[in-house]
Amino acid sequence: MFTTLTPAASPLPSLDLFAAIETLKRDLNAVILAHYYQEPDIQDVADYIGDSLGLSRQAAATSADVIVFAGVHFMAETAKILNPDKLVLLPDLNAGCSLADSCPPDAFAAFKAKHPDHLVISYINCTAAIKAMSDIICTSSNAVSIVQQLPADQKIIFAPDRNLGRYVMQQTGRDMVLWQGSCMVHETFSEKKLVQLQGAHPQAEVIAHPECEEMVLRHAHFVGSTTALLNYAQQSASREFIVVTEPGIIHQMQKQAPDKVFIPAPPTATCACNECPHMRLNTLEKLYLAMKNRQPEIILDPKVQQEALKPIQRMLELSGS
Repeated sequence: MFTTLTPAASPLPSLDLFAAIETLKRDLNAVILAHYYQEPDIQDVADYIGDSLGLSRQAAATSADVIVFAGVHFMAETAKILNPDKLVLLPDLNAGCSLADSCPPDAFAAFKAKHPDHLVISYINCTAAIKAMSDIICTSSNAVSIVQQLPADQKIIFAPDRNLGRYVMQQTGRDMVLWQGSCMVHETFSEKKLVQLQGAHPQAEVIAHPECEEMVLRHAHFVGSTTALLNYAQQSASREFIVVTEPGIIHQMQKQAPDKVFIPAPPTATCACNECPHMRLNTLEKLYLAMKNRQPEIILDPKVQQEALKPIQRMLELSGS
């Protein structure tokens, strides 16, 4: 079980958190890495904002002594795997991932044992234990390219996201054995409500993440990773976009293309279920307190950490990094 930081002095109404965080960054020689799905304040204070591939590259290259990872647990684990001797902090250790949780290590080990001649490609949205059982890690940015670089007769297990796996199969023409995991956010989008939204905004392009279900993706004008969606929205001549992924990305879209309109795709329910509840556990206050107290720290089993490094390095090699 993860444990969360419960600070004694909370909240901190009189403190300029932006200024205090900048001071701590200098004092600690720290770098703040943030995912696009974090709240706007965290994105604005981060040194680097990106998707999983970009964040992995930044974590591998940083010269900072302390890495503050504003994202979810598997992302901070990846940073620790790439930097075993550095202090890696996560503002809230309860910031997990439904997709990572959908692939328990014991069950996956048994699944893998049934396919002994298969190479294991695991989406980076998985725990360190699953990475340690994998041959290559991928992200939504490079999954298609990595599969295309493998011999045509190579048998493949793809885990843990069945939707991304199915999309990769469609793009590459490869048959793969899929672990049946999924992301709670990307499975919540309603096809019916999306079609209705298209009717209300006939000029809008639908841009979607490949973790979405197939019935949603078939309405998309463009499918890509969070970074690819951001780049497409900037470069497209269209002025309106219906964004079918976690709406945190819209903050960067609006900053980089302020003259365009970005509409979050609706979930099936009436709640804000298209927002990742795990990503939103991190706050600017928790980020400050993590740096001030130098905790919560990511600590991994050294053997798991060593084994998990190999498939991540293989991914970076195949991605030209």
